Amino acid sequence: MRVSMNEMTTYRWTFEQDVAAYARAGFSAIGIWRQKVADCGEARARSLLSSSGLAVSNLLWAGGFTGHDGRSLRESIDDAAEAIRLAQLLGAGTLVVYSGPRGGHTHNHARRLVREALKELLPQAAELGVVLAIEPMHAQCASDWTFLTCLEETLAFIDGLGNTALKMVFDTYQLGFPPPDMGRVAEVASRVAVVHLGDGRAPPQQEQNRCRLGEGVVPLAELVAALRAGGFDGYFDVELLGEDIEASQYEALLGHSQQACQRLTATVAAAG
Repeated sequence: MRVSMNEMTTYRWTFEQDVAAYARAGFSAIGIWRQKVADCGEARARSLLSSSGLAVSNLLWAGGFTGHDGRSLRESIDDAAEAIRLAQLLGAGTLVVYSGPRGGHTHNHARRLVREALKELLPQAAELGVVLAIEPMHAQCASDWTFLTCLEETLAFIDGLGNTALKMVFDTYQLGFPPPDMGRVAEVASRVAVVHLGDGRAPPQQEQNRCRLGEGVVPLAELVAALRAGGFDGYFDVELLGEDIEASQYEALLGHSQQACQRLTATVAAAG
């Protein structure tokens, strides 16, 4: 089980702090947030990554193709193209993509906008060796991010593009309320580019509110086992955010997450 730590978890820290602390805590990879790289500078970010030995599991994020944030479709496509370039530069094989919400569009028009954007971007992504990974979200916290709110809807949308450079993000928090059928999770594991590992005590209500791994009700061991049984061998990227997490001391949170992932690995191995 390859484990990564996502920079959203340590929201208040800088890129420099994240890299040093993740390596110190024993993580082998980092999930990068573009904003922190922008603050740090690309050249320095590359140097820090090289010195730390951390691999890059995925880069967050591009998308918003439906114009909800005020950008034109052209602007959001150009931004995504820049994100693909950055992913390749930093050694991230996966770029997370949020479609953008439906907003004032019809369902069909919103889908057309996103398909149009992805059709333009996928050749560049394939050329640079970057997989675009669409992330569905729980319906109760998706309103500003995406119109894709369930596993099957997301897979159907991906199928409509018919491109091997397009996969999905499986976020255990977003897709864990209610828990999905584990047999189906195993069946679709090959369609997953990266797993975002999150837990929660209850489904989201407008805002995400995750908790430390193992302290919620998401069936993490079962989900990890199903994904691995289906052949997923990518990164499990720990992504924790929300009011409860923001109250945490980050160094302690990293240590707890590392231990929780070790327990998950042992539990899955024992069951298999």
